[in-house]
Amino acid sequence: MGQSVLIAAFSGRALAQSARRAGFEPLVVDAFGDLDTRQAAADFRVVDGAMQRGFNTKSVVAALEALATAARVYPIGLILGSGFEDKPRLVVSLAKRFRLLGCSPETIAASKDPATFFATLDKLNVPHPETRLTPPDHPVDAWLTKRTGGSGGRHIRVFRAGVASRRRRYFQKQLAGERLSIGGLFAPGGAEFAPTRQWISPSTQNPFRFGGAVSMPEIDASLYRRLAEAASQVGTALGLVGMASFDFIVANGQPHLLEVNSRPGASLDVLDDAHGRLFAGHIAACLGTPMPAAVRSNRPARAMAVLHADRGPLTLGDIPWPDWSADRGTPGTFVPRGAPLATAFADAPTADEAQRLAAVRLAELEDLIYGHSKS
Repeated sequence: MGQSVLIAAFSGRALAQSARRAGFEPLVVDAFGDLDTRQAAADFRVVDGAMQRGFNTKSVVAALEALATAARVYPIGLILGSGFEDKPRLVVSLAKRFRLLGCSPETIAASKDPATFFATLDKLNVPHPETRLTPPDHPVDAWLTKRTGGSGGRHIRVFRAGVASRRRRYFQKQLAGERLSIGGLFAPGGAEFAPTRQWISPSTQNPFRFGGAVSMPEIDASLYRRLAEAASQVGTALGLVGMASFDFIVANGQPHLLEVNSRPGASLDVLDDAHGRLFAGHIAACLGTPMPAAVRSNRPARAMAVLHADRGPLTLGDIPWPDWSADRGTPGTFVPRGAPLATAFADAPTADEAQRLAAVRLAELEDLIYGHSKS
């Protein structure tokens, strides 16, 4: 039996599975409690309504304390996933009750505060799209409006001229280009990086919704160095610890940094290995213990693609889930239109092949789920 560790996220599935691979006992608080999470977790609690209303201090603390009290061995700390970047007071409150295994509340807040973050990029001469805290006057180019602390692309909207400034939103010039991300693991002795390619799955209501990611994209060596150098500079300046990810858009050969996720992100699904090295490395970085050694492998590229309930709302039935699927909801779960429904994985020799296979499986998974559910 390994050490137990608390995990809190909108979806704790990827972190729980990585923790298991690394030999830890994950204790999970999330918004879904899907079949995969229940299988990976030593224990879990579901915060009802968190995806619709966000996490709140009372329910999250109660769930975490219940898990910690019931654990076989008291957990070594708490890892935060998605769902906390826009709630700095909640992060501070959690840090007072549990040992945070990850970035400090101050670092999380700085990485998601547009005034602080983009000023840091300017100081480091790291390119980024033009960004404002107030709506642009008479814009000629296309602009976006984003929610401070938002993640997953659901918070992004196309800016319409004449729209008044809103609290906790900022404005960024839209760039066209390739979406690349750098997954980082920051430790006292240095940092290591791995790239992924990402794409969106647009809908009418959410035109920039996250669609998926794939490992091992073919990237020019010079471009990769620039991405990694920018990530290293920014991560050091912000004081990142453990896993983090950096989202770029490459326009006309120039990478522009869009945001930093100062926590484990979606790329964990495609970058982690069979031994949970990223999770083990995250724990080591946070505790100041030796990092696990990197193991060379000839594993193929891996893609993950998110399926959304775009055919309409449904109640999940008893579905014969394929082995390559994840985030599998329990029978009787109601899924609103457009909400995340499941995930498809695919391995292939190249990133392009893996992404194509994931798309095929996504369509197959959609037919399967809707065919075994009630609309």
